[in-house]
Amino acid sequence: MIFGDAPRRQLGQALGLASLVMAADQASKFWVLRIFDLPGRVSVEILPFFNLTMVWNAGISYGLFKQYDPAGQWLIAAFMLGIVGLILFWLIQQPTRLMTIMAGLVIGGALGNLYDRLTYGAVVDFIHLHAAGYDWYVFNLADAAIVIGGGLMILESLFSAQGDGKRTL
Repeated sequence: MIFGDAPRRQLGQALGLASLVMAADQASKFWVLRIFDLPGRVSVEILPFFNLTMVWNAGISYGLFKQYDPAGQWLIAAFMLGIVGLILFWLIQQPTRLMTIMAGLVIGGALGNLYDRLTYGAVVDFIHLHAAGYDWYVFNLADAAIVIGGGLMILESLFSAQGDGKRTL
């Protein structure tokens, strides 16, 4: 046996959560693309601070490192899979409840965006928040899961160990 029951259970739970996140992400993108036809509408106001706005993101976070050619897309895909592998390795080393949730959120979000990249050549972004003169980046459910998971990772690193070495989260 490579690792014990606790890491195996946490790994299973993380992958289950990742599957739910990816399914919700892909369902929302299917609705936006195929049912609501956001590409044909471009932007639709839902609330005074919330629009559905169609953006094809060929880069990574916030459109950085845009890659339109297939080689660049595959390089980003390989990078994303490497991150997923590192998170799984970290989870096996530190199988805590918070780490399980963080891993599930980040992995599910990364795989949801990876699916877009391999299917469409770009990530489908459509959630557009804006208020009081501030215009946030357009994002999707996968991005939100990654940000929440990253925030949990920061919490875990800040509050996970005290002087006695015991975990607090």
